[in-house]
Amino acid sequence: MDFMLNRGICGDIVRHLIMVYRPNGQELERGNKIMPRTITKAETLFTFDELSDEAKETARGWMREDLPIDNDYEFFEYVADVLGVTLASKSVPLMSGKTRQAPIIYYSGFWSQGDGACFEGSYSYKPGASKAIRDYAPNDKTLHRIADELQAVQRRYFYKLNASCTHRGRYYHSGCMSVSVCLDDSYASVSDTDEDKIIDAMRSLADWFYNQLEREWEYQNSDEAIDEGIRANEYEFDESGSIA
Repeated sequence: MDFMLNRGICGDIVRHLIMVYRPNGQELERGNKIMPRTITKAETLFTFDELSDEAKETARGWMREDLPIDNDYEFFEYVADVLGVTLASKSVPLMSGKTRQAPIIYYSGFWSQGDGACFEGSYSYKPGASKAIRDYAPNDKTLHRIADELQAVQRRYFYKLNASCTHRGRYYHSGCMSVSVCLDDSYASVSDTDEDKIIDAMRSLADWFYNQLEREWEYQNSDEAIDEGIRANEYEFDESGSIA
């Protein structure tokens, strides 16, 4: 039986087809139910050495953002002890709820004019310090000078000089250290010149410590060290150098 479709009926059929199938392929609609499509996207990953020079710089920047500052002060504790300096300590909380003792050391760095380091503690004569410091650091002229200066001043006072070092102010460079010098013998006094030499030795020790921290920080941030860390951890990146 032949029949004609009027324009209204044709329009309804076309609209029904559009509802069932959408040309952009994003989703199918059946009644009121949305049926999503799952699309698997393939991505090519690269090792660090496979990246372009520009992408390598992006990868290094990511690594530097997460680079921790080394807080290992054991080397300084050893040097201080050799010279006769006993660092003061404070309790530091641990994640377990317990505490540990840590040396009182302050520093800031490494890019502002007021950056530096200082410490709190006490100083007294340490026999054999000059020889011991040379055994530890045979080429470090700064440490040799500090040890020899302390030895020379102590000799003039029969090795009875003592000093205490505390932090003052809101900055952390060596000039923020307050150094008080005294004698075990209450009937004698220390000359201003010798007092200044002890103060200079303590502040020079703080400056030496800061220089070691800065040198290590510069190495850890160098391209050589960053590249070594990336390769050791076998990180992978997209073409632009972003971490995968």
